Amino acid sequence: MARRGTGPSLLHLLLLLLLLSVHGGQGCASLSVDSPIVLLGSAVSASCTVRAERCGGLQRAQIHIAWLLDSEPLAGRQQHGPAGTELSNLTLPHFNRSQARLWCLLQWNGTRQRVAMAELRAGYPPAKPSNLSCMLNLSDYGLTCQWARGADSLPTSVALKCATSRAQREAGAALTGCSPRDGRHHCTVPRRLLQLYRHMEIWVSARNALGTAESERLRIDPMDVAKLEPPALQSIEPLPGQPDCVSVGWRAARSSAHMELQCELRYRSPEEPAWALVPNISEAAQPALRLCGFLCGTRYRFQLRCRRPSPGAYWSEWSPGKEVTTQEKAPAARLDAWWSTRRVGAGRRVEVQLRWKAPSWREANGRLRGYRVALSPRQRGHGPLTVCDTSDTQCGFSAPAGTARVYLTAYNAAGESAATEVVLLEQTGQPLAGLRAVPSGERSLRVQWERPPGAVAGYVVEWQRVPPEPALCSACWQRQRGAGATGALIRDGIEPFQRYNVSVFPLYEDAVGAPAHIAAYSKQKAPSRAPKLHLKSISKSQAELCWDSIPVELQNGFITSYTIFWANSTADVSSALVPPAHSSFIVGNLKPSTLYKVHIMASTAAGGTNGTSLILVTTVLDDIEIQFLFLSLALIFILLILLMICFQKNGRVKKQLWPSVPDPAHSSLGTWVPAELHRPPQVAGTRDPGPATISAVTVLERAPGKAAEAPSAAPERAQGYVQQPGARAAEPVQYVQVLGDDPRAGPARCPRGGSPRQPLLPYQNVRPARRAEPASLREPLLHFPLLQGLRLGGADELHDCQRP
Repeated sequence: MARRGTGPSLLHLLLLLLLLSVHGGQGCASLSVDSPIVLLGSAVSASCTVRAERCGGLQRAQIHIAWLLDSEPLAGRQQHGPAGTELSNLTLPHFNRSQARLWCLLQWNGTRQRVAMAELRAGYPPAKPSNLSCMLNLSDYGLTCQWARGADSLPTSVALKCATSRAQREAGAALTGCSPRDGRHHCTVPRRLLQLYRHMEIWVSARNALGTAESERLRIDPMDVAKLEPPALQSIEPLPGQPDCVSVGWRAARSSAHMELQCELRYRSPEEPAWALVPNISEAAQPALRLCGFLCGTRYRFQLRCRRPSPGAYWSEWSPGKEVTTQEKAPAARLDAWWSTRRVGAGRRVEVQLRWKAPSWREANGRLRGYRVALSPRQRGHGPLTVCDTSDTQCGFSAPAGTARVYLTAYNAAGESAATEVVLLEQTGQPLAGLRAVPSGERSLRVQWERPPGAVAGYVVEWQRVPPEPALCSACWQRQRGAGATGALIRDGIEPFQRYNVSVFPLYEDAVGAPAHIAAYSKQKAPSRAPKLHLKSISKSQAELCWDSIPVELQNGFITSYTIFWANSTADVSSALVPPAHSSFIVGNLKPSTLYKVHIMASTAAGGTNGTSLILVTTVLDDIEIQFLFLSLALIFILLILLMICFQKNGRVKKQLWPSVPDPAHSSLGTWVPAELHRPPQVAGTRDPGPATISAVTVLERAPGKAAEAPSAAPERAQGYVQQPGARAAEPVQYVQVLGDDPRAGPARCPRGGSPRQPLLPYQNVRPARRAEPASLREPLLHFPLLQGLRLGGADELHDCQRP
């Protein structure tokens, strides 16, 4: 059942859409408005009529009409109309859109279909054109007119109207002279529509759907608004004997040669910013015009233009310029001078530095050629004593001591000015009580001072750039007249970021006061660069840094401070503020054997500039510690050398450490042989006697108990021994053994007063045959204490002596 109920509805809907698309909605419904273009904000009424029989069998009771303004739904009043129609009326009380579309919709079974549409627009009537002006071009005699108009809210047509006769004006049969294109506000009326030398009315008409607006009517003769060709200046020459007068020759353009003209002439010199104007020059002034009142020796530029003598006429363009220089005459200036003096040559002469202001171009009466300074005024028949002739505005010269006045003049090609007397006053007056200078702009300084206690006639303000610039004045100055002056504004030669030294001199009636000085900037900024750091010394805990001052021309202001920054690879950045007068700084609390990065920042009142970084590494030890270490090592080395010298030179110490052992081979004992032993003993197995080396001598004391026994017994002979077979090979050694006294030996002698205790027999060195050595003699038989008191060597006898 549900499907049966839904099927006819869907079928009717598809049929309705098909019919509406076939008819386009025009036969089914119609939409009408009272006016498609209305005044912005006014009411709009619309009506939509639907004919049911033309809507594909749609029942009248099923018709529901809706409205849509662009995308905004609106509600109308629907009612039954005549002849089976449905009618819906809609009123918009305030239509505030410049453009919109109004739709009529047919709603049936929940679906809307647009069946009719009307385009609505709203705006204002055209604005009234204004400022209408026209100009006739003599090249093609076309009249070009232009005007001003406001913005158009609706499509508007504009036309330039013109009426050449009263009948046309009264009948309203004006001609359309021209119409602008592409929204322009000007157009040109062709020559065929104009009547020259007759008045005609011209106006602008603007029309749109809401109304028409016309400009004020312009009544003109086209020739009165013609723009003429510029005239020509033929010649401009100075008048002889009249240096301030010139003669101007000119002629009108060929196209306006027979017209009545009104012209004007303008001129100016390069020193003047504005033009001077000579008006109301008629065509009768041709071909020459005489003018006076010009400055002497001055170059002027002239131009001329003309127009028709009628209100609203247009001036021609200015003619090409022409220049002329008037005649010169002697300068009429009184020069303003300032000076400084210094005694030289033991006070017999004085050096004068004289400066003066150049006269204005009005007072120069031409191009100045130079200045002269003389020690005396010019007298009839006598020339002055000139000490300086220069084209500059300053001069230095030497004059005799006591010179109180000099005379200054300026001259050009026409003559010399009257002399200006300059009184050279001495600086003996009181100085200023106080002086200060503050900026008064980027290129000016305001100098203020306190009046001195004395009667002041004026002041002189000097200023000089630091360092001086040759292109600028070496010492600029200006005079402030009047006793009540307490300040001056300096403009000449002042540049931003440059330092100037300013001096103020008080002037008295008979003296000049001592100057007060101050330095100033008109504007400051951060320095152009920071100073370069240098490492002066470094230790394990501190480093001394130094730097050179920044050149004045790169400081850009007064240096207020230096800031030192340092940091290692792990610690935070540390800094210290250094006064501007200092040029070194000691960085303390550093760690030994550590790398640090250091840089400096120079600051002014306007900012700071960082310098390049300096890398430094602290030492392990301080200089004092290093010196102490080296000193200690040097002392130890010196002590060692001294000890070695002492050991070499001191015999006692040497004997204690290295005792001296006598060599028996060099003793005289080895050459002594008893008388009965002149022939070698016959010992079997011995070798022939020959040189032998005594390597040991043993003196055997007699035992005390045997001193009385057989004193005359012959002593036992010394026995020679040889090395036993198989023993270590060695050189033969003669062993000597003393057993008793020998009465043939004679009395014994002892050195140093010793008494002989027992005489010893002299022996000659013999070499016994090698034989087995007794075990008791295998040890050395020489004992050093027993040899004390004996002298070995030579032919002396060997005794057992008793020490005294």
